[in-house]
Amino acid sequence: MKRLLCSLLPASLLLLAIPVAGHAASPSPAPAPRLLSTLPLGGAGGWDYLSFDAPHRHLFVSHGDRVLVIDVDQHKQIGTIANTPGVHGIALAPDLGRGFISNGKGASVTEFDLNTLKTVATIAGTGQNPDAIVYDRPSHHVLTFNGHSDNASVIDPAKGAVIATIALPGKPEFAVSDGAGHIYDNIEDKSELVEIDTASNKVTHVWSLAPCQSPSGLAMDIRHHRLFSVCDNQLMAVTDALDGHQVASVPIGDGPDAVVFDDADATIYSSNGESGTITAVHQDDPDHYRVSATIPTQVSARTETLDPKLHRLYLSAARFGATRQPNGRHTIVPGSFSVLMVGRP
Repeated sequence: MKRLLCSLLPASLLLLAIPVAGHAASPSPAPAPRLLSTLPLGGAGGWDYLSFDAPHRHLFVSHGDRVLVIDVDQHKQIGTIANTPGVHGIALAPDLGRGFISNGKGASVTEFDLNTLKTVATIAGTGQNPDAIVYDRPSHHVLTFNGHSDNASVIDPAKGAVIATIALPGKPEFAVSDGAGHIYDNIEDKSELVEIDTASNKVTHVWSLAPCQSPSGLAMDIRHHRLFSVCDNQLMAVTDALDGHQVASVPIGDGPDAVVFDDADATIYSSNGESGTITAVHQDDPDHYRVSATIPTQVSARTETLDPKLHRLYLSAARFGATRQPNGRHTIVPGSFSVLMVGRP
């Protein structure tokens, strides 16, 4: 019927009905990510890494001598995994139904059940101050990266024991797995990046990250073999994981300690604790990167993790006091510990 009516219109009116090129409504740009909410958690103690369990929708938050478990959809704490002295990181092994916590002051790892959140075992005998921790699915092994002994400990969960020690060229920081038998780790005091073969438990490559200084957080675009190291001198180094050459260097904020890659929107997020910002870096293609946004968060929010379903970031933070501790670190306002949620409205 509509076609018939159009065919009966005069030609002059038909011309008026044709949209003029260049004047069609363009889609509105997606709103920039911003701080959406703050979940107060309180309690004493410092913090380090966070980890996200996507199937269970659980956020694991390191805090002093315990790990707090948050149901992100209910926006509330639902549990605590206790007795994790000096906790640093939480590695998840969904295929095993287990999580693993690095206890920096205990030279041990706490193994827990992802369904019940109950502690299953404490595995002793890692190197000194196990910090970063990562699960390698091909070998079903867990590796801790030990900040005070310049090595990595390899744990076989089936045996509940450390089965190997890998010497590293310096102080290890964050690590990532490519899911194909390789683990990469930043060497903080040497500004280097190492590749570990998990079949042989040996370092296969050591690559320079210069001009990056003191690399900490590390993330990976597995599909394109790109590694993202965030550094103390306000740079992010992009490294080709196949041959170790540096692809790009991108400016970021001050005081980063974590970085995540959201494959769905090709964006890397660096959490900058001294600046109180997140630097969003867009991956135009595997070799080209640009800063797409600077997102205000809170001074102290230096670690983060990603909810890949809702594309939201979670960061630990607290308010700093007016004085510093003897070790030079900021004092913390009592009861001010919280988790920030950042995303698009």
